[in-house]
Amino acid sequence: MLTLADCGELELIARLRPYCHRELIGDDAAVLSLPSGEQLVVSTDVLVEGVHFSLGMTDTPVTMTPVDVGWRSLAANLSDLAAMGALPLGLTVGLAAPRNCPVATIEGIYQGMATCAQAYGTSIIGGDTCRSSVLSLSITVLGSAPRERIIYRDRAKVGDVIVVTGLHGASRAGLECLLHPQWASTVPEELRQAWIQAHQRPQPRLDLVPWLHQHLPPSRIAGMDSSDGLAAAVLQICQASGVGAVLWAEQIPKVSHLDPQQALTWALYGGEDFELVLCVPRELATEVCTAAGNNAAMVGEIVPETTVQLQQAGKTLPLQPQQLFQHF
Repeated sequence: MLTLADCGELELIARLRPYCHRELIGDDAAVLSLPSGEQLVVSTDVLVEGVHFSLGMTDTPVTMTPVDVGWRSLAANLSDLAAMGALPLGLTVGLAAPRNCPVATIEGIYQGMATCAQAYGTSIIGGDTCRSSVLSLSITVLGSAPRERIIYRDRAKVGDVIVVTGLHGASRAGLECLLHPQWASTVPEELRQAWIQAHQRPQPRLDLVPWLHQHLPPSRIAGMDSSDGLAAAVLQICQASGVGAVLWAEQIPKVSHLDPQQALTWALYGGEDFELVLCVPRELATEVCTAAGNNAAMVGEIVPETTVQLQQAGKTLPLQPQQLFQHF
């Protein structure tokens, strides 16, 4: 098995070059032009073996192939661009890996990133490599959007309707299947595969960005993605906007087959669904749902009180901040 120690940095870079943009790789930096009248939108994510993914190199169970890791890592970044209403221009990748890491593992990760990039009309345009005790990726995506069409978190208005663009809790259910095969065997095959796919190969909602640009009033939408969970997204939007919200539990698009309360918990707090959470004028909410397609739904409204509550079975209860995902 060829390792990075056997390969060396120069040969590794030569092996990774085919996964990158042919014309923009080779110099000390890539040179890009912004589309006329648009602003640069930049997002960086750091992803670490044993924290964000598992290839069996630490003491965590294997949940992905290297190709899955590459796809999912980039999809998470592209979702940040979609959340800002931006479309991608390119990306750079910082790779840190142990000397004993198999070269095939790194090539698989880059293959996954390149495949995802191609699917969303972009490419790897640069990066760096270095030695580390833990495999990690630092991905920076560059995007652009018209100034007045950029989506910010601090623009939610009282009376807005909260729209989610798709199913929530599927990624968390997929992770449960991967971690607990015995439990997974009780889930119908079609559902199990759909959940695992949602976890390993999420689909960032860049498809909706052109429609939002064309159909929503300029500077009149608030939002972010649900990478840290639906509840976290709504809380952060409300905190940034100085408002509150009421979520309608029965309207949240949840996975089937589970106990209803478990499905709701995973929908609110499971995270990594990479859908958009948008606050839009009430009169436009139905159009947004129609444009977003399957499982898009109106799940709540913005209110003056600066608290976020869950309305369920006729009762109104506060969200549970202790269940929110935090790195530290």
